[in-house]
Amino acid sequence: MAIAVSLKDYMDSQGIAYDVITHERATSMLEAAQCAGIPGDQVVKTVVLEDEGGYMLAAVPASHHIRMGALRRALNRHAGLATESEVADLFADCELGAVPPVGAVYGLEVIVDDSLIDMPEVYFEAGDHCTLVHVRRDAFERLMAGAKHGRITGASMTAADEIDMTSDLG
Repeated sequence: MAIAVSLKDYMDSQGIAYDVITHERATSMLEAAQCAGIPGDQVVKTVVLEDEGGYMLAAVPASHHIRMGALRRALNRHAGLATESEVADLFADCELGAVPPVGAVYGLEVIVDDSLIDMPEVYFEAGDHCTLVHVRRDAFERLMAGAKHGRITGASMTAADEIDMTSDLG
């Protein structure tokens, strides 16, 4: 599959400079980081959330987990995790669990963890479990334009923790 068509079209139309990094098939973002030889704090994990207003994305480092209380305070509303079937419907051009954090592509609001703001470069899912998109900080800032920001993550976690947390997220 490689990069999702809608993501590629959007980044190309916006003049975003990016590289595509391929790696062995991975079942979690921490595993993808490991396969690609990239630090987990530079790899963005996308979590799909929902509330009474609809769906949104949380972009967090793969090496961290979302603190739901901090997320709710940052949003000033109660958001929970979307179901696997909801995620599949929202991201039809992506493999289940390989969601890019670029909300503008899918018409979704995004909240970005503050720890990603100062990263000189970041990597994120391209739409499948074998491909990452690599962008520099300025390109990531452009992709996240209009996103909310907040300290919404906690301590680092292991790949096993991530698999447990995201097994029903997509």
